[in-house]
Amino acid sequence: MLEEVERWLSRRSWSVADRPPHQVLAAKQRTGQTISVVLPALNEEETVGDIVTVIRHDLVEQIPLVDEIVVVDSGSTDRTSEVAARAGARVVHRDEILPRIPAVPGKGEVLWRSLLVTGGDIICFVDADLREFSSDFVLGIVGPLLTDPDVDLVKAMYDRPLAGSAGQGGRVTELMARPLLNMHWPQLAGFVQPLGGEYAARRSLLEQLPFPVGYGVELGMLVDALHLVGLDALAQVDVGVRKHRHQDGQALGRMAAAIYRTAQLRLARGHLVRPALTQFERGEDGFEPRTYSVDTEERPPMVEVAEYAERKVA
Repeated sequence: MLEEVERWLSRRSWSVADRPPHQVLAAKQRTGQTISVVLPALNEEETVGDIVTVIRHDLVEQIPLVDEIVVVDSGSTDRTSEVAARAGARVVHRDEILPRIPAVPGKGEVLWRSLLVTGGDIICFVDADLREFSSDFVLGIVGPLLTDPDVDLVKAMYDRPLAGSAGQGGRVTELMARPLLNMHWPQLAGFVQPLGGEYAARRSLLEQLPFPVGYGVELGMLVDALHLVGLDALAQVDVGVRKHRHQDGQALGRMAAAIYRTAQLRLARGHLVRPALTQFERGEDGFEPRTYSVDTEERPPMVEVAEYAERKVA
C-alpha cells in the first residue's frame, strides 16, 4: 500500500462513534448546511418503508438533522411508492424528472436525476433494500461533511455477512472492483467498501461529476472525485453491519461487467470494445448462451444541464 494511502487511512477513516449526534447537529446548526437523503428504489416495498421510518424518527423528529427524505422510484411494479410515501418520504418517479431526456434503466440514472429534485447542500444516498437498518448509516457519513470543510465525499464501510458468514458479502468488490482500484488507482486502495451504496457528498462536488447510468456509478464517482478534489477530500466511516438482499451469480456477473466498462472508459476514453457479456444457463438442450448489453452510457455533469442551471439561478 502506498504511504499516502496509509496516511489517509489514519486521517480519513473514522467510526460513527467518533462524532456523537449532538456534535453533528451542532455543526449543522453552526454552518447552516441542509441535508437531503435519497433512496433509489425499484420494487423494494418490503424494506423501503422501514428505512424511511427509521430515518424520519431518529434524524428528523428526534434530532432535526435531515431536511428531506426523497425516494426516487425507477419504475417499480409493486407498492414501493405507496409504502415510502406512507412512511413519510417524498416520492418522485424517475420519468417525471427531466422529461426532455428519456430515462434509461439503471441505478446511476436515478442518482443523477435526484440532483434535480433535491435541495440539500449535502446529498446522502442510501440503498432501499437494507434490512435491520440503523440511522447510524446516515449520521456516520454526513458527520464529517458537517464538521470538516475539507471533506467532500464520505463512503460508509461495514461488515457484509453472506449466508450467516461474516465478511463474505461484497463478492463483486473483492473479485472486480478492488483489483481494478489497486492496479489502476492505488490511491483508492484504502476504501473498504468502494462499491457500497451508502455515501454522502457535497452537492458542489456531485454536480460536477458525470454519472454512469448503471452499476458502475459508485466506482466511476470515486475515480472522478479523486481526480477532481484529491484523496484528502475523500473519507470513510465505519457504521457497523450491512444486511441486504444478495443477488445471484449471473446478476453479479453483469454488475462486474458494467464496473469493468466504467473503469475502462476512465483508463482510455474513446477506446471501444464489444460492450456485451455472454453468460450461460442450462436448458433442455444443454447450456444455452444469454448475451446482455453492458451499460456504457453516462450522464454529463449536472451543471451542464440547462434545467439544473435555471433552477440554481431561480
